[in-house]
Amino acid sequence: MTVSEKLLVVGPSWVGDMVMAQSLYKLLKAKDGSISIDVLAPAWSLPLLERMPEIERGIELPFGHGELGLAGRRRLGHSLRGQYDRAIVLPRSLKSALVPWFASIRKRTGFRGEWRYGLINDMRAFDPKRLDQTVRRFIALGMAPGERDMPDPPEPLLRADAEASANLMARLELKPTGPMVALMPGAEYGPAKQWPLASYVLLAHRLGDLGVDVLILGSAKEAPLGREIETAAGSRHVRSLCGETTLVEAVDLLAAARVAVSNDSGLMHIAAAVGTHTVAIYGSSTPDFTPPLTANADVHYRRLSCSPCFARECPLGHLDCLNGITVDAVFDSVKCRLDGASKNSRVAND
Repeated sequence: MTVSEKLLVVGPSWVGDMVMAQSLYKLLKAKDGSISIDVLAPAWSLPLLERMPEIERGIELPFGHGELGLAGRRRLGHSLRGQYDRAIVLPRSLKSALVPWFASIRKRTGFRGEWRYGLINDMRAFDPKRLDQTVRRFIALGMAPGERDMPDPPEPLLRADAEASANLMARLELKPTGPMVALMPGAEYGPAKQWPLASYVLLAHRLGDLGVDVLILGSAKEAPLGREIETAAGSRHVRSLCGETTLVEAVDLLAAARVAVSNDSGLMHIAAAVGTHTVAIYGSSTPDFTPPLTANADVHYRRLSCSPCFARECPLGHLDCLNGITVDAVFDSVKCRLDGASKNSRVAND
């Protein structure tokens, strides 16, 4: 097949955003099936990109979050010269636009922001009212200049690897006797996005009493949190795997789970993208801005007068947005799915 266009996308730096960006790739492929898409992204995300069939190649961006690395970006850009017809820069920072510019890519598309004139030569106006969701901001950059009718975002769909999943389950000595439920109690952004530890403990305990195998997933930084939930739940059916799996291994475990319960986090978006029924819990953020991109979800969000504040810690000190979401409500969402019910609730105001 003849390639119509070689495209370089500068990807986002957060797990959830990286998953949501697949909506852009799916949109571009739907418009032109012969387009070839490479993504410039942090090293941790490259295995995740391999699970997106729309991506030809992931290219490591070897710089820390917030690091300018001017000389390194220049070298990387020079190494990519002559390979691409166009670039789309998803982040709005100045540094994110440097590599395509150093690569001398003819057309470089991005939003206006951080004095990027010249670095971005296909500049798009940033209208937060029209682009009221992260995923809409991504797909807007894949639209033609002046195109106003925003298409419905295609749902992300990460490929699960059944063989890798079976090998992983064997390595971890997981022998589920029924449906599995995954709990993701962490949130990299901060505690104002985390449903209380005690609520996760009680939920895990109640599910364990039903004989449901409960897996707690998260990063190594969340290992103490996972161990505390495992210990306090007091059930042989509850096990913490925080820090014991890679991100892409979490993809396969989530694909094997019947239900995933998660704060608004990257793992929540992964669960939605592998087709697992997702029970999403929102505190300082809002499902209006970063919803799970699937119809197969129950969303718990209180929509208080102070919500959303988007703060890392509750500025009022009470965290009512999360404390008011009851274990009963979340348990009912999980139990309903375990019992085989098909009704989903996009937003449940607890």
